[in-house]
Amino acid sequence: MTTTDSPETDLLVSTQGAVRILAMNRPQTKNGLTLELLSALLDALKAAENDPAVRAVVLTGRGDAFSSGLDFRAAMHLVQSGGSDFAEQSENRIRSYFHAVIRALTALPKPVIAYLDGVAAGFGCDLALACDLRIGTKKARFGEIFIKRGLMPDGGGTYTLPRLIGLGRAFDLMFTGDIVEAEEAQRIGLLTRIFDGETEALAFAERIAAGPPLVMAEIKKSVYAGLGQSFSDALENEVAGQVKLRRSQDLI
Repeated sequence: MTTTDSPETDLLVSTQGAVRILAMNRPQTKNGLTLELLSALLDALKAAENDPAVRAVVLTGRGDAFSSGLDFRAAMHLVQSGGSDFAEQSENRIRSYFHAVIRALTALPKPVIAYLDGVAAGFGCDLALACDLRIGTKKARFGEIFIKRGLMPDGGGTYTLPRLIGLGRAFDLMFTGDIVEAEEAQRIGLLTRIFDGETEALAFAERIAAGPPLVMAEIKKSVYAGLGQSFSDALENEVAGQVKLRRSQDLI
């Protein structure tokens, strides 16, 4: 495995085979999200997209959490230093940083896998939901805890969660803010696989990365497009993708 960052940076970027590993590295805050960390994530996702040697991306967190969501202490310090209130500043920052990362994850034409060895809460939960796959250990946990802070999900959770686990369960989790443990998360479809540790999880990611890249890009493109289209439109997407692939180097 090759690593390009020092252990002190907020985002550790490394490569194992054809897998680019992006590890949020603020364990003292349970990988609380700051503008600096989100900006580093955006840069790293763009670099992974532009690197033909990278076939898949794993997003994870160091320490005992995937991500606890927004680092409120850092956010309030930023607001106070800026001389205006939190609500006034938040709208632009949500779009420019938080939503930009969510969009980058779904738009990346390569599989993106969230690996959880701890809790994904608040925006950290939405960050995991925005990945194409979610895998983890028995310590993985999910929580749409916004309601406990008098807030609503704002990282696409109101869109992704019902599509992953159904309307009723999604409302249940968003209305209560309850934490879902790993085995229940797998049962309802939040986790697709549970592994003993990172070694097994990265082996699975390498298996995904070994697949035909153009095929995976077309699958991802068609699936996300189809979420907002009719069944007829989805069929047309498949025709267009299949014709493209029949003329590509991925065809066996």
